[in-house]
Amino acid sequence: MSCGLRRETVMLAELRDRLVPAAQRRTLEELTEDLDLRAGDRASRYSAFWTLLVLSAVIAATGVMSDSTATVIGAMIIAPLSTPIMGMALGLVKRSSTGAGWFVLGGVAAVVAVGLVASLAIPGSYELLSNGQIAGRTSPGLADLIAAMATGLAGAIALARRDVAAILPGVAIAISLVPPLVVAGVCLGGGAPVLASGALVLFLSNMLSLVLAGTFVFAALGYTGLPRGGASRSRAVLALCGLGAVIAAVLVASTVATYLFASWESEVKQAAARWLAGDPGAEVIDVQRHAVTFHITVRTPGEPPPVSDLLARLHGVVPDGVPIVVETVRGRVITVGRVGS
Repeated sequence: MSCGLRRETVMLAELRDRLVPAAQRRTLEELTEDLDLRAGDRASRYSAFWTLLVLSAVIAATGVMSDSTATVIGAMIIAPLSTPIMGMALGLVKRSSTGAGWFVLGGVAAVVAVGLVASLAIPGSYELLSNGQIAGRTSPGLADLIAAMATGLAGAIALARRDVAAILPGVAIAISLVPPLVVAGVCLGGGAPVLASGALVLFLSNMLSLVLAGTFVFAALGYTGLPRGGASRSRAVLALCGLGAVIAAVLVASTVATYLFASWESEVKQAAARWLAGDPGAEVIDVQRHAVTFHITVRTPGEPPPVSDLLARLHGVVPDGVPIVVETVRGRVITVGRVGS
């Protein structure tokens, strides 16, 4: 038994040294200087953190409102929110308070507030899900959690090594912390709390992935402090794992819902094509889902067949009560109906 335990310990040590060689490993003091905003010149570090955070939120809001991917990426690069989040992981491993949680809470409130202000520029008739920057951040799935966890591991390793710090901007882009919060604020201001909750779930999954990945890597590398507060640290880790399990369950449900809606979208398109089959020259141009509403765009030489026939065809194909909107290619809304009504 002891020989097997020693062999496993040696293998883990070899794996750790391959991931972060001792010659490239930062000291605990260096890592604390990077991640603890209360270390060193506090006034300057506080000023830099809040200034960059607000500016990154404004840039992200501009990118979201203009549906500009390049602008949103720029906001990700300069956003400093990952620093206190990884500081939380280091605090758990060191068994000491870094105050990072307060910076995260304050940062979340500030960025969401910027999104709320930006939402004032949205007209009442604007369809939020027609904006790709919003639609892509309101329906997170399990794949987002897996990607966030891998990104968190990459970020923690990059912070612990002296020779790969250049990848940190890429980690900032991949983890996406500020844009989901801006989207949450925009959706709240736009009267769409369900979409806002989806964006908040995406942020929480990314944040927890950073904390858990950072805790794992920092603990494996031996960045431990004095053996005090072990019980409180265990409770904190268990709480994070419990919250992570809840978020993972939500993301699994969201992933299943996404696949279901994709399947229903295909069924709706086929049913609409059959509905127009008897009208020469008529065709289905597009079928899109906005929230739970299916928008069907058609081209017809004259008046299309009765929409009641389409709704009858969709009965049993999609759940009853799902709204169906049929539009012509010129934007004229023919009718709005519900399946099964």
